[in-house]
Amino acid sequence: VITLNPRCENVETSLGVQVTVTGVAQVKVMKEEKVLKIASEQFLGMPPEEIKGTILMTLEGHLRAILATLTVEEVYRDRDQFASLVREVAGMDVGRMGIEILSFTIKDVYDRVDYLSSLGKAQTAAVKRDADIGVAQANRDAGIREAEAEKAAMDVKYNTDTKIEDNARLYKLQKAQFDQQINTAKADAQLAYELQAAKTRQKIRNEEIAIEVVERRKQIEVEEQEIKRKEKELIATVRLPAEAESYRVETIAQGRRTQTVEAARAEAERIKRIGEAEAYAVESVGKAEAESMKLKASAYKQYGDAAIMSMVLESLPQIAAEVAAPLAKTEEIVMVGGGDSVTSAITKMCGELPPAVHALTGVDLSK
Repeated sequence: VITLNPRCENVETSLGVQVTVTGVAQVKVMKEEKVLKIASEQFLGMPPEEIKGTILMTLEGHLRAILATLTVEEVYRDRDQFASLVREVAGMDVGRMGIEILSFTIKDVYDRVDYLSSLGKAQTAAVKRDADIGVAQANRDAGIREAEAEKAAMDVKYNTDTKIEDNARLYKLQKAQFDQQINTAKADAQLAYELQAAKTRQKIRNEEIAIEVVERRKQIEVEEQEIKRKEKELIATVRLPAEAESYRVETIAQGRRTQTVEAARAEAERIKRIGEAEAYAVESVGKAEAESMKLKASAYKQYGDAAIMSMVLESLPQIAAEVAAPLAKTEEIVMVGGGDSVTSAITKMCGELPPAVHALTGVDLSK
């Protein structure tokens, strides 16, 4: 890379103002084979300083030509555009020599008649004037904007206060609605709690009643078992001894009845034999007198009563058995009354027996 410092002094611009411009350029020999041959043809055998001088004069010539087409203001204000224009115009010429411009920049621009200084002062005055006008306008605009801002602030404040009041009112309304809903929910919850408590108490009461029913059933079962136990105890202590005593009494009565029946039969047989003997005697004697007939008739009469009496006595056990048949199915008889009620009942029963026998057989047991 070869560094060059082109300098153009007192070059007149398009308006006749002379200026001095200095710059910095970076160039190099291009490496393409075709272009490298051109560079070799142009510079081979020349010392480096002579090569630099040739390129520098080319750049300065184009720099002067371009400055003549521009004003001082254009050169001063837009240095990058000026440098770009120099690279573009000079690049074509140095390119024919096999040289490539890598970069070109304007280093400084100045003049001997203080044109740029005056231009700066005028610009400074204009800027100052514009600044003062800007400050005045800014103050004016600031006052207007401050008033507008204050008005806007007041409007915002009023709007904000209104929104605050609206929000406060809306908040109070919503809070009242929420409180109503909360109170309603609390009342519903309280009623639900009381209802659930009542249901729970009812369920507990039902369980207690069920427990009482079970206890009552158990008590009834216990009482039934106690009754059965007492019944068995009564059977063991009262009924069985009573049945044994009844059997004993019945056996004794049966023996006595049998003895009475046998005695009656024997008596009847004896009477029969006597009657037969008397009848035979009467029949043997023949016809007796009226007294004999009376005696015979008396004998027949006695014979008939004895036979009937024998039949009655034989039938009495059967009659007693039929009468006592319902009593045989009775397990227990409880007599309620005074101390002599049993005796009275037996006496009454015995008193009613002879009329019943007389009605059935015609035999008067009392005789």
